[in-house]
Amino acid sequence: MRHFTLFKSHLILFISLFFLFSCTERNSNGIVDVEVLGNSYATGFQVLKGEGFWVLEVTQAFPGEHEPFRYLVMENEKAPIPEGDFDAVVTLPIEKVILTSTTQIPHLDLLGCTEKLAGFPNLNLISSKKARQRIGAGFVEDLGSGAQSNVEMMIDLDPDWVMISTLGEDLKNIDLLKAAKIPALINGEYVEQHPLGRAEWIKFTGVLLGKYEESKAVFEEIENEYLKALDLVAKIPEDTKPSVMAGVMYKDIWYVPGNDSWGAQLLQAAGGKYLFEEQSGTGSSQLNYEYVLDKAQEADFWLGASDFVTLEAMKGADRRYSDFAAFQNGNVYSYTSKKGETGGIEYFELGYMRPDLILKDLIKILHPSVLPEYSLYFYSKLNEK
Repeated sequence: MRHFTLFKSHLILFISLFFLFSCTERNSNGIVDVEVLGNSYATGFQVLKGEGFWVLEVTQAFPGEHEPFRYLVMENEKAPIPEGDFDAVVTLPIEKVILTSTTQIPHLDLLGCTEKLAGFPNLNLISSKKARQRIGAGFVEDLGSGAQSNVEMMIDLDPDWVMISTLGEDLKNIDLLKAAKIPALINGEYVEQHPLGRAEWIKFTGVLLGKYEESKAVFEEIENEYLKALDLVAKIPEDTKPSVMAGVMYKDIWYVPGNDSWGAQLLQAAGGKYLFEEQSGTGSSQLNYEYVLDKAQEADFWLGASDFVTLEAMKGADRRYSDFAAFQNGNVYSYTSKKGETGGIEYFELGYMRPDLILKDLIKILHPSVLPEYSLYFYSKLNEK
C-alpha cells in the first residue's frame, strides 16, 4: 500500500511565517557562542552555527517521545572541537554519502551534489535522471533490501555519512555504523505536519554537505512559489469549492487519507472540499464500501486513484468503482503515472521537496481558470481505455 506513503502527515490550515533569528546561548551540553538559525516551518530539527562548526539537533526523528539526537559538523579537520556529547561527528568537505529514502535524493540534485551518492537500497526506486546517470555508469552501489546486509555493505563503502529514515525500531543498525566510525544521521522529515516543513529539511542536508546557504536559497524559492499559489485560491467562496473523494479498496477495505494528513490538507489548501473531513488523524482511515458510497457517490473529483492507468483498468479491478459520479464523468486523477526509467514513482521522491508543484497541480485540477497556462506535473487524468 505504498500508494498512500506520501499521504501521511498534514498541512496546517494557516501558515505562520517566522523570520530567521540568532542568539548566543550555552546549551545543556556546554556549547557556547552558537548562533541558532531558526526554521520557518520545520519543527523536528534546528541548526546551530559556531566558530568553525555546526550542530544539528533532531528533536523529532520519528513518532513518539525520544531524546534529541545531536550531530556535530566540523568545517575542517583542524577546527577546534566544541565540548558536548554528539551522536555523530561529520568533517567537511565530504566526498561520498549513502542515502536510504528516495525523498532524500532531490536534496543532492538541488544542491548540485548528486555525484556524491555512493549507495542506496534498491536502486530501481530512484527516478531522478541525474542519479540514474550515475547508477547507469556504475558509480552507485545497490544496498539490497535486507537490513543487516545493508549495514555491512554500508560499512564496506566507507562513506563520509549515512542518512537514515526510521520508525525508531531499528536503531541498532545506527549503533553498528557508529561502532564502525561511520556517522549515521536520522532524517525525520516525514514526521513534519506542514508540507513546507518537510521541504525545509533540505537545510539539514545542506549543513552536512557544507552548503547551508545554498539550501536556504533553494528552500526560499520553493516557499515563495508555494505561497504565491496559495494566494491564488485564498478567496474562493466556500460554496463554490468542488467536492473531492480519494482512495481505493484493498481486500474490501477502502483506505482514505485522514483529514489531518499531508495530502488532505494540501487538497483543502488548493480549494477543494474533502468529503472525508470527519476522518481525523494524519494516517489512513479504513472504511467500508457502503460508507464511502454514501459519502462520495456524487463527488466532483476523485484524486489519488492508486496506480491504475485507465478507468477500464479500475473497473476491471472492481466494478463498484464505476458507481461514483467522478468515475462516470471521467474526473479521476492519479499521481503515480510519472515514473523513472526503472519504475520509481517521482511523486514519492520529489513530492516532499516540491509541495509547490503538488499544490499547483491540485489548483489546476479543481480550478483550471486560476492557472490557465500551467501544465500538470505529478497528476494525470485517467483516460477511459
